[in-house]
Amino acid sequence: MRQFLTTLSVVWIAACIAAYVYAHQQHISSTIALAVVPAFLVELALYLVPGFPAVRKSFDAFGGKPLRAALLTGSAVLPYLIESLSARTFHLVSFLELFALILVAAYWYTWLHRSMLLDILFLSFMAAVYLSRPFDRIYGQPAPHVPLTILGQLMWIRLGLMAVLSLRSLDDAHLGFFPTPAEWRIGVQHFLFFLPIGAVLSYIVRLGQFSAHPRSWWQFGLFLVLTFWGILWVVSLAEEFFFRAFLQRVIARGAHSETVGLLAAAALFGLAHLPFRKFPNWRMGIVAAALGIFCGLSLLRARSVRASMVTHALVATTWRMFFSS
Repeated sequence: MRQFLTTLSVVWIAACIAAYVYAHQQHISSTIALAVVPAFLVELALYLVPGFPAVRKSFDAFGGKPLRAALLTGSAVLPYLIESLSARTFHLVSFLELFALILVAAYWYTWLHRSMLLDILFLSFMAAVYLSRPFDRIYGQPAPHVPLTILGQLMWIRLGLMAVLSLRSLDDAHLGFFPTPAEWRIGVQHFLFFLPIGAVLSYIVRLGQFSAHPRSWWQFGLFLVLTFWGILWVVSLAEEFFFRAFLQRVIARGAHSETVGLLAAAALFGLAHLPFRKFPNWRMGIVAAALGIFCGLSLLRARSVRASMVTHALVATTWRMFFSS
């Protein structure tokens, strides 16, 4: 719990500083800021929970699955209510749509008995909702330069994580925000293994071109570090957990083959990237499927999703910092 509280304190302080600077730069009114910032602070606290086993175990001790599903439902709608009621942007139809989506995700493993088919359907439902971007409409934009889509995206990610970890009771996948030295080493190694293959594939299918961001060296370095950690703790954490720690392991156990699990999860990972920028982006799908293989190998070698998170985040950061598509 001490590590969780320390991390939460640092995250909250950084978030408050970033919010103050951004509000000052974009001339956002104090009324909007005081409505949005508390919602983000609550969401950030809840988002950290899946990454700390001690906190997850405390949550599991609250009671049976129906009670925990109800708590997840309440926690998922709380940030939306804090922001929308304070900013006076609450819409009943939007709230009911949000509530219905949350209800399905939170109670999936309470209503249904787990199986490989239901696990795949759950992942498909979570991905379909995320990719259809309903949070753009539901959360809206209470003022210019204040898009709240990320608030819904963070909620959806941690709701899915907790549904699988707590209600489905997935075996420990070593989910967390801080890789160990061994996990860093394995993750970096598989990133380096992927680089030449990814470069050749990208060249063959004509995916992107080299285009480094024109910034001063210190701005470039700062942006690179912030981009990497942002990807590691959001995009990489979510995608690696659901596709590798969850889907790959479920398929491998059902097929009694680690190879089948690895290749199937990688193929589905590639398909999930078809909507990137413009559907069907088959170029991105091919390269993403290849990356999925190396992330899956990283997971198998380390027996930890944190290693595959590192591989994924390094590739995504390299792409974002040095290439354009």
